[in-house]
Amino acid sequence: MSGNTPSSSRGVNAVINDERYRSIFYQVVVFGLFIWAVLSLIENTQINMATRKMAVGFDFLKNTAGFAVAWTPLDYKPSDSYLMVYWVGIINTLILAGISIVLATFLGFIVGILRLSKNWLVAQIASWYVEVLRNTPLLLQIIFWYLGAFANLPRPKQSIEILGFESLVLNNRGLYIPKPQPEDLFWLTALALLVAVLIAIVLNKRATRKQQQTGKYISTLVPTLLVVFGLPLVVFVLTGMPLDWEIPALKGFNYRGGGFVLPAMLAVMVALVVYHSAYAAEMVRAGILSVSKGQTEAASSLGLKQSFVMRLVIIPQAMRAIVPPMISLWMNVVKNSSLAIAIGFPDLVSVFMQTSLNQSGHAVEIVALVMAFYMTVSLTISACLNVYNKKIQLTER
Repeated sequence: MSGNTPSSSRGVNAVINDERYRSIFYQVVVFGLFIWAVLSLIENTQINMATRKMAVGFDFLKNTAGFAVAWTPLDYKPSDSYLMVYWVGIINTLILAGISIVLATFLGFIVGILRLSKNWLVAQIASWYVEVLRNTPLLLQIIFWYLGAFANLPRPKQSIEILGFESLVLNNRGLYIPKPQPEDLFWLTALALLVAVLIAIVLNKRATRKQQQTGKYISTLVPTLLVVFGLPLVVFVLTGMPLDWEIPALKGFNYRGGGFVLPAMLAVMVALVVYHSAYAAEMVRAGILSVSKGQTEAASSLGLKQSFVMRLVIIPQAMRAIVPPMISLWMNVVKNSSLAIAIGFPDLVSVFMQTSLNQSGHAVEIVALVMAFYMTVSLTISACLNVYNKKIQLTER
């Protein structure tokens, strides 16, 4: 037995000194402490709420909300439940954040490229754009755009007609636009659009594969446009154009009918776009500068135009450095959209964590639901962009 002791000791020491086992052990300990802390917090909260005779649970979501919401694309009525209010807040937040993410990313790419322009004036304007917007608080920008711009627009009777269209007007009540009214067979047009997008993706993948094999560039712009717009248009015409439009019209002191966007939503959207586009511009600029100058020189020596060099050589390589910080930017857009409460836009924080909480008194449950939403969206954005990031990374042998 004594002869086995040194061998056993060496085995135990080997396990203890193995970095892999120690890493697993530390992770298990930290995870266990985290679970213990969460369970302790839940138990302590339940005890305190029971002591104060406060109701615990999510049954309140079935109760009638009893208040109106200023803007939502959903068919919401004050007689609906708090659960419906929760969904209204989610949809409003996703619409605001989704549009802001797309526009901020697009504008950030343009400004980031302009910052590297050889034209001194253009580069300086882009640089000042970035420096001023990045170093100004977002909340201040939201209030500025709301009180300084959209709240001072003309009254409905003196509305601004955008591009000269009487059905597309802007005033201090908001932006009024024609509202589509799809009829029975319109779903076929939507299906045709989906099929057209899938066909366009296949065409682009085949063109990319052929270019990698032969080195010959194949333009897919015209075929893509023909498929994406042509196929749905043909189906739309063949089904009798099953789409009508509800046009806004001035009746009395305000416009009626059609769709409209609140001034608060416009102000928050503009602030989110310009603020985060400044950060996106720096990410794009850094990504472009991370590409070796030899790549640009080699592409130029082949006679490629500067626009082709940027689109086909520089940007694809720069994306490997742009995407990781862009994940954080997109998540920040979603989370910063909660600042819309400052000017009264009915996002999730406003309609659910403020109004619903004040009426129902279920603070813990409501805050937990709001936290769950933002966490789910953030993790979804992170997962999707990480998948894309892995696809564009260099594959090494």
